[in-house]
Amino acid sequence: MAKKPPTDLKTVLESEIKEWHFHIYFHQGNAEEHHAAMELRDAVLRLRRDGAFIAVPLFRVNTDPIGPHPVGSYEIWAPSETFSSVYSYLCMNRGSLSILVHPLTRDQREDHEHRNAWIGPAYPLDLTKLPVRSDDIPIQYPSLKVGYSSKVPFMNLEDRAALGANVEKMLLKEPDAARAPIP
Repeated sequence: MAKKPPTDLKTVLESEIKEWHFHIYFHQGNAEEHHAAMELRDAVLRLRRDGAFIAVPLFRVNTDPIGPHPVGSYEIWAPSETFSSVYSYLCMNRGSLSILVHPLTRDQREDHEHRNAWIGPAYPLDLTKLPVRSDDIPIQYPSLKVGYSSKVPFMNLEDRAALGANVEKMLLKEPDAARAPIP
C-alpha cells in the first residue's frame, strides 16, 4: 500500500526539491543524433547567457555510456527557480532526443528510478552504478546562490498560506475547478 502523501504545509515546503538534472541522450555512433544533441546544448548555453533561464550544462559530454546512462549523454543542471522554463524549452526543442529528468536529493537511486520523468521514450538505466543514499544533498554551483544554495525563500509559510486561501476563494467562481477538501 502506498503511503499517504503529506499535506502539512511546513513539511511539504521543507522537503521541496531545489535542484534538477536533465540528461540528454543520444546514440553513440549516430552522427545525426550527436549533432542534434550538441545543437540543443549550444542553444541552452546561448539562452542562459541571454537570460532566458539558469541552466548549466556540464562541461563534459559523454560519447559512451557512463554511470547508469546506457548511451551517450550530457547533463544540464537547473535550479527550481527556472526549472519550468528549462523543462518547457527542452520539451519544445528536443526533436527526437530522449531526456531523463530527475531531482537532486540524497537518494540518488530513488531519484533516477522512481522520482524521474522522461521527455521522449525512456531508456533502461543501470541503477547498480548509483549509491543508494548520500550523506549530503549534492549541491551544484553554490556560487549562483539559487537552488539549495539560496538563502532567500520564495515565500514564507504565512505568505504561502495566504496565497492558497486567496486562490481557493478566486476558484469558487470557476465551475470546472476542483475544491480543496475541508480539514
